[in-house]
Amino acid sequence: MASRPRSNLGILTVLVLAQFMGTSLWFAGNAAAPELESLLGNTGLVPWITSAVQLGFILGTFGYAFFQVADRFSPSKVFLWSAVAAALANLSLLFLPMQFEVLLGGRFLTGIFLGGIYPVGMKIAADYVEDGLGMALGFLVGALVLGTSFPFLLQALDWNLSYPLLFAVPSGLAILAGGLVGYGIPDGPYRKKSNGLNLRLIPRLAKNQKLQGAAGGYFGHMWELYTFWAFLPLLISYLTKDSLSSVAESTWTFAIIAAGGISCAVGGLISKKIGSARVAMGSLVGSGVCGLLLLFLPEIPLVAVLPFLLVWGMLVTADSPQFSTLVAQSVSPEDRGTALTLVNGLGFGLTIVSIQVTQFAAGFLSPNQFIGLLCLGPVVGVGLFFSSRRLKKSPLPPW
Repeated sequence: MASRPRSNLGILTVLVLAQFMGTSLWFAGNAAAPELESLLGNTGLVPWITSAVQLGFILGTFGYAFFQVADRFSPSKVFLWSAVAAALANLSLLFLPMQFEVLLGGRFLTGIFLGGIYPVGMKIAADYVEDGLGMALGFLVGALVLGTSFPFLLQALDWNLSYPLLFAVPSGLAILAGGLVGYGIPDGPYRKKSNGLNLRLIPRLAKNQKLQGAAGGYFGHMWELYTFWAFLPLLISYLTKDSLSSVAESTWTFAIIAAGGISCAVGGLISKKIGSARVAMGSLVGSGVCGLLLLFLPEIPLVAVLPFLLVWGMLVTADSPQFSTLVAQSVSPEDRGTALTLVNGLGFGLTIVSIQVTQFAAGFLSPNQFIGLLCLGPVVGVGLFFSSRRLKKSPLPPW
């Protein structure tokens, strides 16, 4: 028994590394956007490229969830073939005529197969860890957040890498990630294989009040998260009164998003002592307070802008792995993969709605107002989390 923790630690380390490499595909197009805009004669490609991946991911997670892929088949093999398929979809853009529609199609297909990487990676972690799952998922989601910040680091370094290289390297990393998981991580000791396709599973999960509470908190978090990231460069520019260079602005953006990756890991460590529910609620409430401060403060002193945004960047992500932990713990082991992919898909669907609503509000509100209104996500998320627990008549997490 003494060797098991060391073995699990090694497996989880490999899984975190593979998660980072596999999800590096997510924003490969964003880093290449400036060159692609020049090549295609189109401006404003980033929102289109990002939305194509997000839509693909949403459709992919729904497909993986509906057919209960990660519960019926070996999740390590699902990760492997999803990573290979995502890499090939991304690489296809180097061999097809570079056109706007082709670019979006390739990124859309990449997003579909990412649905078998991110939530399935969390499923694999849950199959290896029961006590301390929040810590494991904290490091796992932290790897994804660091991958999110990577394009801004490239912009800050101003290396001017060509788009074929920016597509090829993440694809190679994803294939390597698939091999590490598919051949290096066997099915976990806590995995319970599903007996087969159960078309009644999703309706049954929808009635699970414990799952409803965890999902409700997660949805409130997701309403805020990606919209905050999407409008972060604009917010930095607004709060600093356009006093930063483009390189400095990219550096700030990278630092603020990357800080969220670190806070996911730190929150995971803290959850082992105080529980995932308390970490998730503390982070969600804290990020909501940041939105309220932005909404109601007439002006933030320039010297306080970066510390304020760093704190917000840490709080806005730290709850994500803890809500996923609560989702995994709210269902039986044979249903975890389906529950995680389903909640992930719905959460990412909300991000598109949130971005569009915020973009609409930007037409008649100032940046501090329409970005500050993101606090509505945490407010609703906290309410759904606690109301569901009261309906279940279960004790609330101690404060």
